[in-house]
Amino acid sequence: MKKTSTKHDHLLISDYENELLTIGLDLGDRSSHYCVLNSKGEISIEGSLQSNPAALHKYFAGIRPCRVALEVGAHSRWASSLLNDLGFEVIVANTSQVRLIYESSRKTDKVDARTLARLARVDPSLLSPIKHRNTSAQSDLCVIRARQALVAARTQLINCVRGMVKSFGERLPTCSSDSFSDRVARLLPEALRPALDPLCKQIALLTEQIQSFEQQIQDTADHQYPETIALRQVSGVGALTALTFVLTLENPDRFRKSRDVGSYLGLRPKQSQSGQSAPQLGISKKGDSYLRKLLVGSAQYILGRFGCDTDLRRWGLELAKRGGPNAKKRAAVAVARKLAVLLHRLWVDQSQYEPLRAPLMHSLN
Repeated sequence: MKKTSTKHDHLLISDYENELLTIGLDLGDRSSHYCVLNSKGEISIEGSLQSNPAALHKYFAGIRPCRVALEVGAHSRWASSLLNDLGFEVIVANTSQVRLIYESSRKTDKVDARTLARLARVDPSLLSPIKHRNTSAQSDLCVIRARQALVAARTQLINCVRGMVKSFGERLPTCSSDSFSDRVARLLPEALRPALDPLCKQIALLTEQIQSFEQQIQDTADHQYPETIALRQVSGVGALTALTFVLTLENPDRFRKSRDVGSYLGLRPKQSQSGQSAPQLGISKKGDSYLRKLLVGSAQYILGRFGCDTDLRRWGLELAKRGGPNAKKRAAVAVARKLAVLLHRLWVDQSQYEPLRAPLMHSLN
């Protein structure tokens, strides 16, 4: 359908004042495509507008509030907030869970907008709707994401330095990322110093910035989110993991049972049972990948040589003894799932953690 101007769109929409409209909005980085369905499910209007608050407000301010479905993404936070303020019923679709959209053989902005509108009109639950965090929680989570980006950049630089040194037939000693620049600066081959000294300085600078973020995260957890103190009772769970857990889930009451948290974070095995066939599959990996990574890291610490003696550690070590080339990896993931359940329970109850209490751990199965 030919695109129409905003002014003409409003003239057309005025013809449907007594009808229940449904709008699909495919948010793009520069422009967004919309599709308006009438009460019969027929396409009434299609077009595009710029992806900025002014353009969105100008267009939707002249429309009687109705249901609007849009994809989750970089612009969905401010767009959904703006539309909510205008009185619209906003559905933020998790399209990664909607195969009709992400596996479509005809994936265009126009087609996506139509699909969003049609699914929202029939049954909004088909869009696997999500709810954005509040502004304060999102701002605090951005600090964690910023630290994550700096850690990734530092890791890339460290790997680059080690790789270049190897090409000269030498190796740098094993050390932590925090101490890398101090330990290797004097060990660099003379021929590589002009190339690697600047990289080592950047690594040192990144380390300072990462440590600054970590102190900020510690202060935020202590003063703004005191509920994380209960979570940090578990050995291997620090301020970073506890705060990320609380900010990502945001509301502990959104889960009916603590064990649902494992599935929400993608730590449950996928299932493909048919008849007598029930193959062992990997985890679903749904949900927040960074929080899942932190939980697996905590699980590896719990199972490692520095882990304290707890029911969770004993259970994980027994699981790892069952053999197979990937037994330890599977045990770490299983412990991460139980850890997620345990952290949610501690968050809800704010209770005292008892590391060696078999009845408690059995109740988490």
